[in-house]
Amino acid sequence: MSKRVAITGMGVISAIGNNVEENYNALISGKKGISKISKIKTIHENDIKVGEIELTNEALEQHLNLTADNNYSRTALLGAIAAKEAISQAKISNINAYKTGLISSTSVGGMDMTEKYYYDYLTNADSQKYIESHHAGDSTQKIAEQLGIEESLVTTISTACSSAANAIMLGARLIKSGQLDTVIVGGADCLSKFTINGFKTLMILSDTYNTPFDENRKGLNLGEAAAFLVLESEAVIKAENKDVLAYVSGYGNANDAYHQTASSENGDGATLAMEKALKISGLKPQDIDYINAHGTATSNNDLSEGRAIVRVFGEDAPEFSSTKAFTGHTLAAAGAIEAVYAVLALQNNVIYPNLNFKTQMKEFSLTPQTTLKSKELNTVMSNSFGFGGNCSTLILSK
Repeated sequence: MSKRVAITGMGVISAIGNNVEENYNALISGKKGISKISKIKTIHENDIKVGEIELTNEALEQHLNLTADNNYSRTALLGAIAAKEAISQAKISNINAYKTGLISSTSVGGMDMTEKYYYDYLTNADSQKYIESHHAGDSTQKIAEQLGIEESLVTTISTACSSAANAIMLGARLIKSGQLDTVIVGGADCLSKFTINGFKTLMILSDTYNTPFDENRKGLNLGEAAAFLVLESEAVIKAENKDVLAYVSGYGNANDAYHQTASSENGDGATLAMEKALKISGLKPQDIDYINAHGTATSNNDLSEGRAIVRVFGEDAPEFSSTKAFTGHTLAAAGAIEAVYAVLALQNNVIYPNLNFKTQMKEFSLTPQTTLKSKELNTVMSNSFGFGGNCSTLILSK
């Protein structure tokens, strides 16, 4: 049984960069990826801003050397690119040399293509191929094929915005229990009219740049992205003499069952998730050096998360910030993207700025870190809270 779970590779593609290096450079330079919609025809294109990846589907297909008759959704395309980068950084040449699994997460799945061709299915046989790629597990299967995973665990998690954090947690548990030696964990989601319309109906989309933890916050910016991390056991690290980027030292999941979409006003689920992660890690609240907050910039989430942070850490909480002002809220991918960002923070001893913040929230005295800050970091907490009250917290350590 492995006591520690190492991170040996990372890959990410988002609105602020097509790989890990580009994402990090954007984070430390304050370059946000929020803009008007350009790749989806929607009646809301002038009403909201999003975190959109510049690359077209055609460019992504060329990057993966796919033939023209493929039925990849944009979710699968983004996921495959990020997962391949993670495998490359982990220096895995034979992915089946050890017991290797893939745990991917998504909310959108292949609906970006099925909604596009919905009215053509009965008359256009060419578009019918996308019906098979609609379900959430299809993107996971395609990522597994791209990586060459043959006979191992390949599964999909869909718990809304906590999905990728739960994928990381499950991967860590499988390694600790000795069931797998290596697990590629993360998630991918693309923009779609379905999610745009859905969040518009909830009245939580902003018509300007999102402002996490600001008193005058107006809502979130949806984003699209994919991120994956390679988790490996101590035995593999020793056998392959691998470099370790960081360790997954704690994790916790809780469900407050408060509401279908809203979080508890007092942060009950978030509090439980953070407390569980601390317990598993063996750390105390004062051992956390930085919190990468969920911070969606919605009225409900920021109040709930802020109150939960006070409950766990008191008024003297560690520095915290939300990076969603850079990327937008990338739904099922958010937990993996922010885990990558947390590892980069540990490696470079930096705390990212909470962009666009102006006015302190009146419900508590906590203020996010608003400028890039250099600080010796040993542990970073990353929060991801989803619809239905599904709350997850990760703790990553040097």
